Amino acid sequence: MLSAKDISGLMAMMPAFATDNAADFQARSTIDVARLHHGVDRMIRDGVNVLATTGSFGECHTLLLDEFNTLAHETAAANKQRVPLFIGVTSTHTREVAEKCKLLSDAKVDGVLVGVPYYFPSTVENAVRFFKDIGEAFPKLNIMIYHNPALHNVTLPVEAFTDILRNPAVIAMKDSHRTPEEFQRLHKLAAGRMSVMVNQNQIAEYRQYGANGFWSIEAWMGPWPQLALRNAFQSGDLELARAITADMAPPGGSAPKNLSWRETASKISIRMSGYVDPGPLRPPFVEIPQEVIDRQTARVAHWKTLCAKYQSQLAAAE
Repeated sequence: MLSAKDISGLMAMMPAFATDNAADFQARSTIDVARLHHGVDRMIRDGVNVLATTGSFGECHTLLLDEFNTLAHETAAANKQRVPLFIGVTSTHTREVAEKCKLLSDAKVDGVLVGVPYYFPSTVENAVRFFKDIGEAFPKLNIMIYHNPALHNVTLPVEAFTDILRNPAVIAMKDSHRTPEEFQRLHKLAAGRMSVMVNQNQIAEYRQYGANGFWSIEAWMGPWPQLALRNAFQSGDLELARAITADMAPPGGSAPKNLSWRETASKISIRMSGYVDPGPLRPPFVEIPQEVIDRQTARVAHWKTLCAKYQSQLAAAE
């Protein structure tokens, strides 16, 4: 079992590597194992600290159960226990979460990334009960809470962690939805027991409030800006961390607020970048507006300049 101190640095949120026919809604086995192994191995060799799968970007919502099983076991096989690995099991109801956890019993994974079942909004009391039930049923799996109020339809208030952290399996949380004041109260309550990983754009500020590291989707376009950001905040150089964060801002302003194209568009830009090949989008996200394509084309061009800049800086610092 891991502890909170084992979860820090850069956590790469993995795409659900897809076969060439994955856009066909009748396809039944769309995990591209070769792409997955290549991508996981390259990311680990380049320096990522933690891997997590099947969040919203990782398509927990588009995979068949057999595909989830393949992805989980092949990710574990590719990882070879080199970095902490959390398999995302978020689903629409508790029983399916439990079924996914059962499938992990013979996989060499460290834990699960799990959000509250999301089809109907949950009460906070039911959310706390949910984590308690999963922790008691699967005591050998560490839990990283996946807190995404926009998609899971419930906000976990700081006060709820008094009960949630009675479960020793809860050691980490993926979050990006706290004000600085809330985050400071959370850190006071959870310090040493739960490592909180914030969004890459928050770490330069939230490090001072107790954030242990950050999660990133864009690292799969080439992780050198994120690796430089990690090194900066870990060394305490928050001014440099702020400068790198500003560098990583997408050209032309922030991404569209339409949730349909937030994580989905990231998979498009990752494929364009060529660092790894995540494969095509799965249905129903197959009709892509041209403005989304154009935005990702500009994003990738900008990102390639950042990769060249920070890869050379990292090499020079070795």
